[in-house]
Amino acid sequence: MSTTVSKELRREVLEANLRIPRAGLATLTWGNVSGVDRQAGVFVIKPSGVPYDVLSEEDLVVVSLSDGRVVDGHLRPSTDTETHRSLYLAFPSIGGVTHTHSTHAVAFAQARRPIPVLGTTHADTFNGPVPVTEVLTPQQCAEDYEYNTGEVIVDLLDRDDTRAGKIPGALVAHHGPFTWGADATKSLEHAIICEAVAEMALHTLALGAVEPPQHLLDRHFTRKHGPDAYYGNPSTG
Repeated sequence: MSTTVSKELRREVLEANLRIPRAGLATLTWGNVSGVDRQAGVFVIKPSGVPYDVLSEEDLVVVSLSDGRVVDGHLRPSTDTETHRSLYLAFPSIGGVTHTHSTHAVAFAQARRPIPVLGTTHADTFNGPVPVTEVLTPQQCAEDYEYNTGEVIVDLLDRDDTRAGKIPGALVAHHGPFTWGADATKSLEHAIICEAVAEMALHTLALGAVEPPQHLLDRHFTRKHGPDAYYGNPSTG
């Protein structure tokens, strides 16, 4: 296993973390993003409790994917590191994980309610409600709490990598959202979307929600995902 990661991965993870406060997803230091290098068997994550305005590439911590050891870095990694590791181990297709305490998504998590699909904005990214986990047991909290936080998400999605690709986020009951994606940047984008649709859902529920037709939701998801997707343009480099 290599203990080094590319400059590009470090830069991407740093930029994704710096976007958390810019996107209004965190108070103080309440959030973290990681990115994995599966070939090297490691992932890069924000250090614990370091303010975003002083965070640098040199502060990022490199952690072993197999056993959670810090293999490079002078600071302690995020306290959520083991949750990230659990998700990486369960879902081989994901390349980045984001956790925040964004207000509206946390409101649903604290109420132990999934974020319902009430319109096409939600369906563009999440092929179904953003689900909420079971509450961790006393034993899960007492031993390996952070890793077990990841495991309740993994169990929620039936350890199904394909399902994780279609629903790239979940709410941990009484805690908050975790999102993931093909890389660190995409996982952060999914966190931004999760918070946006949570806010929209709260307003819609206050007005009196009307369930949208499934064929409309399906159409919006498949415009952006799958073999027949046609949203956007190829990168011009």
